[in-house]
Formats: sequence, structure tokens, C-alpha cells
Amino acid sequence: MSSIEIKALTRDAATLPVLVDMLIETVAAGGSVSFMHPLSRPAAETFWANALMAAERGERVVLGAWDGDTLVGTVTLLLDFPVNQPHRAEIAKLMTRLAYRGKGIARRLMRAAEALAVEKGRTLLVLDTATEEGASGLYEKLGFTLTGEIPDFALKPHGGLTGTLIYWKRVGQPA
Repeated sequence: MSSIEIKALTRDAATLPVLVDMLIETVAAGGSVSFMHPLSRPAAETFWANALMAAERGERVVLGAWDGDTLVGTVTLLLDFPVNQPHRAEIAKLMTRLAYRGKGIARRLMRAAEALAVEKGRTLLVLDTATEEGASGLYEKLGFTLTGEIPDFALKPHGGLTGTLIYWKRVGQPA
């Protein structure tokens, strides 16, 4: 997958529909990204439009992984925190199109988000993932430390409760 290009996404007529499609596909496949199945197109459009407007304001960066003209994955780096937390960022909404899973896209997106966090002067990354069918294995391979689990934290997209795992990682500092 050397042809994959990762870049910050902007709010435009071409990008929004493919982000919407990816979110709907992810939720339908059971991805725990804060939505329930079936996810309506208007709800997905509202989410992504708001996320990309927040990116325009500098509150976050939405990264996309492109295989030519095809958006195949995304991750968001949240940057908008209280004044006593200027050193941290949060990883959110890591998604890869089903046809591209298992090809290193998520790993590359995470590495790009980490580099961007360092570039923006952040030294601590946090994230959470569903206990069931989440990406804990990926995060641990990338050096994130498990803090703990909160049981029954959220509903799974197709119903039923799942816990969430909380992770952290220091970045941009000497070991």
C-alpha cells in the first residue's frame, strides 16, 4: 500500500460524501464510533460537516488516507482542550473502509496523527476503544498504555452494552 497518501481533510463537496459513506459502512459493520445502526445519511452528514468546521477553527485535524482518488481511512486528532491541558490531544474516529482493512492503513493513520500531535507541541495522546471488537491490539502495538476499562460504557452499534478501554501515550519527548 505504498500509494496511500495521508493528508488533512477539508470541508468540500467531494470529501463530505465519501466520509459519510465510510461512517455509515463502519457503523453497519459494528464499528463502535459513537453511532447506532442504522445510521441515517443526514445524521452522518451533520456529524462530518460539524467535524470539518471544527477543523477549520483549529479545534481538530481530520486526516484521510487516500488510495489515488479513493478515501480509504480516516482518523481525527482532537486539539481543543481547557487551558490547563495544552499539552495533550485525543485520537478519535479511526476508521478504515472494509475492503482496505488488514493492509496497514490504520497504523499509517495513527503514525501520521502522532507526528501531527508532536508538530503541534502535544506530548500526551489519549484514546478509547470498545472492549469488544475494538482496536486495542493495534493501539498496544503502537506503544499505547492501557489505563483501565470502564464496564458498560456505551451501546454497541447493533445493541447491547460494551465496556471501553482507556489508553495513553507520551509523544515528542526523549525516552
